[in-house]
Amino acid sequence: MSTTIERGLCLAALCMLSGSCFAAGSDGAGGFGIGSVATADDLKNFVSPLPDGRGLPSGSGSVVQGKAIYEAQCVACHGDKLQGGIGDRLIGGRGDLVNSDPKKGPMKTVESYWPYATTLFDYVKRAMPFYTPGSLTNDEVYAVSAYILSEAKIVGADAVLDARTLPQVQMPNRNGFIADHRPESFLPAAKAPHSN
Repeated sequence: MSTTIERGLCLAALCMLSGSCFAAGSDGAGGFGIGSVATADDLKNFVSPLPDGRGLPSGSGSVVQGKAIYEAQCVACHGDKLQGGIGDRLIGGRGDLVNSDPKKGPMKTVESYWPYATTLFDYVKRAMPFYTPGSLTNDEVYAVSAYILSEAKIVGADAVLDARTLPQVQMPNRNGFIADHRPESFLPAAKAPHSN
């Protein structure tokens, strides 16, 4: 079955399940009739920090505080040595992305893969702990981030992280990504060259 037919069947099934269809790209005056406008209260816990720290909330946390929070909230999934288990391994594998065993592949961890420390804060804030995502305060997220980075030997055991110090952390893979050199990948879909 062709991809176009499969997509059409999926769209038809979705329309039948939802009880209505609407034209793609039209949102009309009333929108699609689903969802609601986000209020200031809805957005108060929304965090989306950039690598330079813009968007990080106020608060701070130390490695010592982070260890206690990690042991209470994270160890069940990520292990007592951050080695993983039910959840991903968090540390180790430094330099593994380019020197990995071809049979195993690279070990992607906070230490070996992520280029910015602000990404760690962002992910923990939005998605952790697994069963109660978003339940940690900003201070707790800064503290857990400090603990993970300390265990990875990226920051010292006496580190205190906040909106000013977290973006200054130099991650081991900070320069491990390269810009996409294909300009056509940034063109709108309608203008991108077609391949057969």
